[in-house]
Amino acid sequence: MTNAVEIGNVSFTFLEQTVLEDVSLTIEEKDFIAIIGPNGGGKSTLLKIILGLLKPDKGEVKVFGRKPQNARDLVGYLPQYTHFDPDFPINVYQTVLMGRYHGLLKKYTSEDERMVLQALKDVDMLDYQDRQISRLSGGQMQRVLIARALARQPKLLLMDEPMASIDPEMQDAFYKLTSRLKNKMAMILVSHDVGTVSMHVDKIACLNRRLFYHGPAEEAGDGLEKIYHCSIDLISHGVPHRMLRKH
Repeated sequence: MTNAVEIGNVSFTFLEQTVLEDVSLTIEEKDFIAIIGPNGGGKSTLLKIILGLLKPDKGEVKVFGRKPQNARDLVGYLPQYTHFDPDFPINVYQTVLMGRYHGLLKKYTSEDERMVLQALKDVDMLDYQDRQISRLSGGQMQRVLIARALARQPKLLLMDEPMASIDPEMQDAFYKLTSRLKNKMAMILVSHDVGTVSMHVDKIACLNRRLFYHGPAEEAGDGLEKIYHCSIDLISHGVPHRMLRKH
């Protein structure tokens, strides 16, 4: 079975600053992994390398056995910042349909339309398909953007800080959604919310320029302490319970 992502000894420098140093990481099909680390630790950069938007200075990256730029049809992406005019006259359905874009002169097909409706159903936004995006809450808009990524029928879903603009209630709905999706695809979630994320993901990667830990979420404490230089409380995956450490 081909792994979803294989990262081997990757290093990346930007403006003479080392952003990633000798990072190796394997993500299997249907893994749900969180990449955790401080600001400037290289998390978003690593996602962009997986997408093929950035090329590492050293090392090799494979996405389902392909070079990243040749595997984009297999990847859905939810960026950290989405710039758009909320007053632009476009509705939910049209926004998600953009995820099926095939090129300037190619028309959308009935299959595209079917995939859009299925994606909206997956995120519980089917009843909102005709609503203008300016009339959506932050949480609803986040679901629409996830649906746009899902409309591509990805085998790998990348999400960069998806909790940034939604309230706790919507965060709970988001994690219920990911629990339904994780049997269909591999998912990589970048987040700062160590405690909450560890309840929901299967694995954690602790990244601060270098990779300090990659493995089961409930065993990530030592790796997290190394990158944050502070004791960390974790909430275990499965039956939730806190694992407290002496501070």
